Amino acid sequence: MHDREIHKVIRALKNAVQKFSAPAVTQVSNKTHDPFKVLISCLLSLRTKDKTTLDASKKLFALASTPEKMKDLPLKTIEKTIYPVGFYRVKAKNIKSICKELAERYNSKVPDSIDELLKLKGVGRKTANLVVTFGYGKQGICVDTHVHRITNRWGYVKTKTPHETEFALRDKLPKRYWIIINDLLVSFGQNICKPISPLCSLCKLSCYCKRVNVLKSR
Repeated sequence: MHDREIHKVIRALKNAVQKFSAPAVTQVSNKTHDPFKVLISCLLSLRTKDKTTLDASKKLFALASTPEKMKDLPLKTIEKTIYPVGFYRVKAKNIKSICKELAERYNSKVPDSIDELLKLKGVGRKTANLVVTFGYGKQGICVDTHVHRITNRWGYVKTKTPHETEFALRDKLPKRYWIIINDLLVSFGQNICKPISPLCSLCKLSCYCKRVNVLKSR
């Protein structure tokens, strides 16, 4: 992909994903506009399918919707409520720790900067960027496995890790696309540009894609 083609690619992406459901964290964000719920739902979503994430988020927020209330939930209750999300025991511990820290250090307000969010246990750059963008509407680029894989597959970036991809995109992706790129590529990556044997025959972006490291497609 040539850098100048990114505008056409984004337009094509928007059309391509219209028929697909929005990612789980996006659905939570659109419904609540609450940085705390964005943070917790994002933690639950890691290595977990969207439906499971949405179900767990709904159940957990029904018990406690603020850091003050959630930190007082017994650990076993959190574990039972969020099961079967991936690594639910680890996530339950992190959620309880984060809520305690938010209440004690941040007056129960989720930080609005990536640097501060990264100080919270279990929060990585993907989660921090999602909270900043969806929770506060600030500029950020959330890079997960789909964003990393697809932008490299296009040939738009050439990086080895999601961390490298984030900063490569910060250098070249027009800012107007920073917040939306994750939503678009998660939906696109789940349904069309899959990790193994992507559906290239159905892809409306194939004319822009260099198909880097694509050995088999459908």
